[in-house]
Amino acid sequence: MLQQLASVGSLSAHLRSHGQPSDLALSIQLIAEISRVCGASGFMAWCQAACGLYLEESGNPALSGERLHRHITGQTLGGTGLSNPIKSYAGIEKLLLKATPEGDGYRLNGSLPWVSHLQPDGYCGVIAQVVAGGVATGRDVMVLLPGTAPGLELLPCPAFSGMEGTSTFAIRLNNFKAGSADVIAEDAKAFIKRIRAGFVLLQCGMGLGVIQGAIDSIRAVESSLGSVNRFLDDQADDLQVEHDALKAEILELARNPLPPDLRRLIAVLAGRARCSELALKAAQAALLHQGARGYLASSPVQRRIRESHFVAIVTPALKHLRLEIDRLSRDLTD
Repeated sequence: MLQQLASVGSLSAHLRSHGQPSDLALSIQLIAEISRVCGASGFMAWCQAACGLYLEESGNPALSGERLHRHITGQTLGGTGLSNPIKSYAGIEKLLLKATPEGDGYRLNGSLPWVSHLQPDGYCGVIAQVVAGGVATGRDVMVLLPGTAPGLELLPCPAFSGMEGTSTFAIRLNNFKAGSADVIAEDAKAFIKRIRAGFVLLQCGMGLGVIQGAIDSIRAVESSLGSVNRFLDDQADDLQVEHDALKAEILELARNPLPPDLRRLIAVLAGRARCSELALKAAQAALLHQGARGYLASSPVQRRIRESHFVAIVTPALKHLRLEIDRLSRDLTD
């Protein structure tokens, strides 16, 4: 299904290389429409869209040429392994991968616990701390990692309460060789600063879709349960107004995401945080409106509850976003 979506341009509208003017706002709306039906599929669509951003912005002809074309057209699928480094740059975790320069590339070692939308015939972007003689050099490198190769092992993760089927693995690297053709950025920190607004705004599509799906579930029982549901705090029309205002704000930010000034970056992070907050609110409201039928394990509403939780904990998680907003706001006033 993802390959079919990619083949008609649904996962690459934000890229300059897909044959039409780049349109980040359109990509956000497309991911939202997918997520409105299935949050897990929307998450994988975001992974594919984000990986395309890595390839195009790399400036490496080996990545931004034919490999990017195959990615855009859905011939190949790629994930994003940046959960650990993004938390590392916020001071939440330590960088888990190490890269030792060797010839025209690097030898990578270490493990990552969660990498999504990755299959043996796919790939993902990862970041490693560059070390020489066992000592950190102060530089990080970002490389495109294949799903299968000598020195690389994919390991199954513990079962999640939701979002299964997203091809999420743990990765173990043992002297894995990444050549120059695999390097996305020699200065990963600078690269992340350049793409982070687009990275986060694309993720908002997932949140907006989960919110709209929850509102749809509320409306589905209005005719049968509206007489009693009117006593609940959160109603479909009110949630729709909140959703539409948030969506309009996100799409306005998407018109000029790279590179943002500090105030604009704070606005991007705040918009993403509100996607999490409203997803949690709307999904719970949908469960209360649907009542016992929404509490069935097979109910789309019950699934949406778990999807809304994922929107709030996937990197950058809601607590991570609030930490960054607080830090950047203090920087702004200093």
